[in-house]
Amino acid sequence: MHFISQELEDYIEQHSEKEPVLLAALNKETYQKILLPRMLSGHFQGRVLSMLSKLIRPVNILEIGTYTGYSALCLCEGMQENGTLHTIDIKEELVDFQRKHFDKSPWGKQIFQYLGEAVDIIPTLQTKFDLVFIDADKENYINYFELILPNMNKGGIILSDNVLWSGKVLETVQPNDISTKIIMEYNKLLKEDPRVETVLLPIRDGLTVSRVL
Repeated sequence: MHFISQELEDYIEQHSEKEPVLLAALNKETYQKILLPRMLSGHFQGRVLSMLSKLIRPVNILEIGTYTGYSALCLCEGMQENGTLHTIDIKEELVDFQRKHFDKSPWGKQIFQYLGEAVDIIPTLQTKFDLVFIDADKENYINYFELILPNMNKGGIILSDNVLWSGKVLETVQPNDISTKIIMEYNKLLKEDPRVETVLLPIRDGLTVSRVL
C-alpha cells in the first residue's frame, strides 16, 4: 500500500492540515481495539477527503464501507448545514463503536448507519447524492457504481478507494484473484464510461475522483 518512503509520507502529513483531535482519538482507539487498523483512512487521506468535501459542499453523502467511521467524519466536514451522511457496513460488531464517535462530533444526528449488504441497501435509499465514497469489498465495485449512478445529482462526485490495489493492477493477475481482476475492470470502466469523467490520484492505495456528467 506504500508507494513512497515513510520519510516522504511523514513530510506530506507535516505539511498538510493537522488531524482534528476527535479523529486523532478515533485513529488511536482503532489501532488499540479493532482488527486490521490499516483499513482506516488515516491523517493524510482523511484530510484529502475533507478538502474534497469542502470543495463540493454536498447536501447528501453516501459512504459504502464505514469501518470505524473515520472517513465518514472527514466527509461530514464539508457537508452543508442541513446535510445527511448515509453509511453502510456489514460488520455488526462495529456499529456501536462507530456511533460512539459519531455522537462526539457535531454531525451525530445527521449520520445514518445501515447494517447489511450494500447491494441490497442502496436500492432502498430514497435520496439523491452529491458525494459518494466507495471503500468496501472490491468484488462489488462495479455493482456499486451501477447502483448509485442513477441516484447521483448531475455534477456529483464518486470517490473510489484502493484502485491501485497495492500495485497489483500492474501485475499478471492470478486466476483466483477476483479482487484484482474486478479493480482493473472497474478502472477501465471509469475511464471509458461516457456518464462520468475521471482522474485517478496516486494517494495512498489509489483514489479515483469521478464526476457525473
